[in-house]
Amino acid sequence: MVFSLAAALMALAALVVLFVYQRFGEMLKHTGKLGGPPAYPIIGSGLLFLNKSPAEFLRIIGDLLKRYGDCFRVWLGTQLAIVIVDPKDIEVLLSSPKYIDKSTEYDFIRPWLGEGLLTSRGRKWHTHRKVITPTFHFKILEQFVEIFDRQSTTFVKMLQPLAESGKSFDIFPQVTLCALDVICESAMGTKVNAQINSTSNYVLAVKEITNLIQLRFYDFLIRYDIFFRLSANCRKQRKVLKILHDYTDSVVKGRRQQLEAKSNIEETEEGSDQDLGIKKRMAFLDMLLQATIDGRPLTDLEIREEVDTFMFEGHDTTTSAISFLLLSLAKNPDVQHKVFDEVQTVVGYDRTRPVTMAMLNDMSYLDLVIKETLRLYPSVPLIGRKMIQTTEINGKIFPAGANLIIMPFFLGRDARYFPDPERFDPERFNVERSAEKTNPYQYIPFSAGPRNCIGQKFAVAELKSLVSKVLRHYEILPPADKQDESFIAELILRPEHGVFVRLKPRVY
Repeated sequence: MVFSLAAALMALAALVVLFVYQRFGEMLKHTGKLGGPPAYPIIGSGLLFLNKSPAEFLRIIGDLLKRYGDCFRVWLGTQLAIVIVDPKDIEVLLSSPKYIDKSTEYDFIRPWLGEGLLTSRGRKWHTHRKVITPTFHFKILEQFVEIFDRQSTTFVKMLQPLAESGKSFDIFPQVTLCALDVICESAMGTKVNAQINSTSNYVLAVKEITNLIQLRFYDFLIRYDIFFRLSANCRKQRKVLKILHDYTDSVVKGRRQQLEAKSNIEETEEGSDQDLGIKKRMAFLDMLLQATIDGRPLTDLEIREEVDTFMFEGHDTTTSAISFLLLSLAKNPDVQHKVFDEVQTVVGYDRTRPVTMAMLNDMSYLDLVIKETLRLYPSVPLIGRKMIQTTEINGKIFPAGANLIIMPFFLGRDARYFPDPERFDPERFNVERSAEKTNPYQYIPFSAGPRNCIGQKFAVAELKSLVSKVLRHYEILPPADKQDESFIAELILRPEHGVFVRLKPRVY
């Protein structure tokens, strides 16, 4: 009896060892050559992050970079992450069409975005990217400038009481609502009026889903699907996703019916856009409804996935960029003064004059300020890729199944690439000085290569429109009490304690 029990235990142990070897043998074989913190069975290096706040993540990674260099491994439980900040390695990874699969962290947003452009892979990603790219042609972007300008006007009105009070306040929440208004109208052609009605079901659902996604980044257990499905967060997510998907589905269905009705009218009589209240300016959704792949139109599900992806990518990322841009102007009054002078030169003294795409293109100094802001505060602080097969890059072997984490946040603050990195200096991006950089992959706030940010021009135009409008109405001042900077790095960079500024009505 004792012998048979011992034999059974030995057999079980052998099976466990065999499973571990088959599952992790390739990873363990190669990662031993990479430096990194101690790792233990099951929990990996999880103790490093145990009981730590999300804001401590970047500090811990920064300490590990100093200790282990530009490439090291971290075991998050049984998930292998390899952190990379060497521009030469990053160039190989991002420039190649072979390494386009996103890392495990992107799985957390699949329930919302499905297989949209951000999360899809293989042929689906390639065909959808090809279809969507023309959507961001500069002639089409001109159609969105009107939305930027109108929502920016609402934004400055909502700030007026805060400016008149003269008190410090967190501008991040109001920027979030403005960005949501912009992207809803640009993506779906609908107005949610988030700045005026911040308690609508859809607005609250967007806020809730982003919070739920963030929690999965740092909660050791619910990173695993099996534990997430048993959690209260999973039940909350299902309810929130129903609100989000039902809203997008209804908009897609309604817009498809409108366009079909319009098409039928034009076949029988001379109709016009005004007959159905359809404006000539098309939303992102309209372009998807008219697009085809392999001769067939996109399904409603495919369209919903791309619209939701555009909503996510064009909402949170722009919120981060705008907020940190306003903060940078508050902290650097000389830079702010130069931007204001440029805006006045381009737009004039009439505060109500709408800006055009041509005007935004003429704001060249503001371009430099945006680039410098994104160097210090990249909206996407980390970029993840998953290795599908074991690969050697510049003498380093990255095993199949590993998550490769690229860190634009640390690249932009590295003195080897950006001398005096803590100093806010937009001129470092002027043509003469930027040409001195040895590797363009030292600066990748919009990623790079085949999976670079498809909406980069859209985002920069929105930033310019809103910030130029704010500067025409207010002087941006730092908060009365000095705030310590600390950040939360998720799929976007967030301030831990908000972005506090003061506003002073501008007189001229």
